[in-house]
Amino acid sequence: MKPAARMLLWTGAALALFFWASPALAHQERGQAAGLLAGLKHPVSGLDHVLAMIAVGLWGAQLGAPAIWVLPVAFPMVMAFGAALGVLGIAIPGIEVGIAVSAIVLGVMVLTEARPPLGVAALIVAFFAIFHGHAHGTELPAGASGVLYSVGFVVATGCLHGVGIGIGTIHGWPKGRIALRLGGAAVALAGVFFLLRALA
Repeated sequence: MKPAARMLLWTGAALALFFWASPALAHQERGQAAGLLAGLKHPVSGLDHVLAMIAVGLWGAQLGAPAIWVLPVAFPMVMAFGAALGVLGIAIPGIEVGIAVSAIVLGVMVLTEARPPLGVAALIVAFFAIFHGHAHGTELPAGASGVLYSVGFVVATGCLHGVGIGIGTIHGWPKGRIALRLGGAAVALAGVFFLLRALA
């Protein structure tokens, strides 16, 4: 099985497990179960988060190895740090603006097929991960396990990155490259909408 097909298979299995597990644990949503489920659901509860997470995977796929795994690893790691700041009540100004700008910048990276040095690409991704993580951290449900909540949103974020990488495998074909660039444009335009809404 080709690596791209294997990635799609694992991503699909992870998403299926997520949606299957939610109703199965619904009657236990207290403490630990509540924290894990809330963490799994939070990254997919807002289109701004979803598009930015997928864009990280798309950009990594465009850049190829080693960025294809460095970016999706760097983002959740730094996002967890941002979440810790949110849980501790350490304020960061302009969280919603930062999330919106992340969609714009990441969308533009995909649109233009930008190829900065790996360190620069990782720094861009890590910078925006702080905003996304802080938003997750400040919305920890009362009485829920903070550790399992963090595990949940890191896993869900990784799955969204995986979706982006899976889609990004079309980069190997000329029409696929065009489709990815159009997808980047769509993400950037959505980011503009999110930014206007955040500033309203």
